[in-house]
Order: sequence, then structure tokens, then C-alpha cells
Amino acid sequence: MYNYIQGKIVDKTFTSIVVDNNGIGYEIGVSGNTLSDVAVGEITKVYTYLYVREDEMSLYGFSRLEEKKLFMRLIEISGIGPKMAMQILGGYDLKTLTVAIATGDVKTLCKIKGLGKKTAELIVLNLREQAADDITLFDNHQDAVTGDDIADAVFALESLGLTKTEAVRAATEASKVVKGVENIISYCLKKLG
Repeated sequence: MYNYIQGKIVDKTFTSIVVDNNGIGYEIGVSGNTLSDVAVGEITKVYTYLYVREDEMSLYGFSRLEEKKLFMRLIEISGIGPKMAMQILGGYDLKTLTVAIATGDVKTLCKIKGLGKKTAELIVLNLREQAADDITLFDNHQDAVTGDDIADAVFALESLGLTKTEAVRAATEASKVVKGVENIISYCLKKLG
């Protein structure tokens, strides 16, 4: 119903913000990542999702459209509601979370408060392919490896016969050790045998 709300942040708690838009204060549940992206007093755009049940209506908000998309995917999984999805999104930054899902890193996912092994495995099972596709969207890797480098390496590895998931996992792991497309591909080929 609401795609986004733009307005002034007038209040902030540990799990929500209040956005004033034309004299109406919208209380919006947010993840820790979105909470750290906004400050009281600033004007911002918050992408929103309206959750409706017969006994509840809640707004959830996101500073980035990619975070909203992942939220929407998470709540489609049986057993994950909006509150749990927000808990998951707040567990890691968006890139780390997406890489963990794409590479099937259940151990990393289980470090998120309230997320058990079975639910983490269910997330990987349902979202792995989509997360692998999303990995190429990130271009600000902490080790100065760009998303383009990883995307190019994934493309090259796929052309050599690896599946998308295998290629993403290998390229992501290699990018933690080496920089540059050629080095990532060489590293992957050495590791794969």
C-alpha cells in the first residue's frame, strides 16, 4: 500500500523510528542497519511494508530498497514473520547476510539472536539462488574487491562449468584472500583442482 514515506525523523527507539510527514507521525519498525542509517532531525526516505492481520497493522521500514526486498523474501518463508525477519536483517550488514545465504553459511546465520539451525537451513534452501544473483549488486567490499570483480569472476567460472551457487561461493571466498578478477579466477581454479 505504501511504497515509501519521506519526512523528518522525530523520534528513534531501539526497534523503531517516527517519521513526521505533513503533520502525521508514522511509527515504523526498523532493523538495526536502518536505525544506524538515520538520525533524529534529518529528512529521509524510508521504504515501507504494511503488515496487516486481523488484529494488527504494522509498518516496517528500510533505508535501502535491497533490504526491503530481502525482508519480503524472508517473510514468504514458512515460520518467519516480520519481527523475525527484522531480527535477521539486523544481525549483519546486508552484504554479509546475502553472502552467507548465497554460500550456504548456516553457521554464520545461526549467530543471529533467535535464529536456529533449522530456520537458517530453511532460509538457505529458499533464498540461495536469489542471494547468489544479488551478490553482484554489491560494489563496496571491505577488502577493496568490487562487486564487478566478483560478478566478472562468477561469470567466468560459470562459463567453465560451475553452477551459479558454486561460482558465487568460490569467488566470494577468493575475494577475501586476493584482489582483481584475474587473481580471483586463478585462486578459484587452484582451489577447485
